[in-house]
Amino acid sequence: MRNRPEPKNVAITPRGLPGILQLPPQASGLIIFAHGSGSSRLSPRNVFVAEKLVERGLACLLFDLLTPREAADRRNVFDIPLLAGRVEEAVSWAANEEQLSSLPVGLFGASTGAAAALVAAADEPERVAAVVSRGGRPDLAGGALARVRAPTLLLVGGYDEDVLDLNREALAQMQCEARLDVVPGATHLFEEPGALEEVVAKAGDWFVAQLAQNSSHPG
Repeated sequence: MRNRPEPKNVAITPRGLPGILQLPPQASGLIIFAHGSGSSRLSPRNVFVAEKLVERGLACLLFDLLTPREAADRRNVFDIPLLAGRVEEAVSWAANEEQLSSLPVGLFGASTGAAAALVAAADEPERVAAVVSRGGRPDLAGGALARVRAPTLLLVGGYDEDVLDLNREALAQMQCEARLDVVPGATHLFEEPGALEEVVAKAGDWFVAQLAQNSSHPG
């Protein structure tokens, strides 16, 4: 386990979207988080996941995908092209940051953020090296699913039956390396004892393995 770095407040250009960056020494990759509908960079579950990934030597960026004014319009939290565009802006921002530009990039998406992450991965195949979806709605990525090249792990709670069915349908459309893992006994938010820890372990293993294969991935 590594020492946890001090979180750094950053602004994602070109809109100045607020973000929190944790950058451990000799990081092996950068994980950019795309939170779900109605959430923010302060999502307690994503913050927990990020802290654990940082302990494994991965830099993590949590940021707000919408401005406060945009977030006030409920329609925007389900606007996948809009959200995907913001994820792509964060990927481009990282590519222009000296401390981050050489790191392979993974995307961690939750709920509707998973669809945004997958669309961004499809649009940025040279920059995105891996994707993990937590209780996500990959089906909302639509036709982009077949264009994703980054290895993708879909994590769904065993009791989250409707979302599990949608993930199975999405998986069938994907043509890249992709896997669906079910967390037994977990519901949509993985609130059960040990459930989120299992998500962290599976996501961490996926990112470490996939990003290691892309250590010279273009920034």
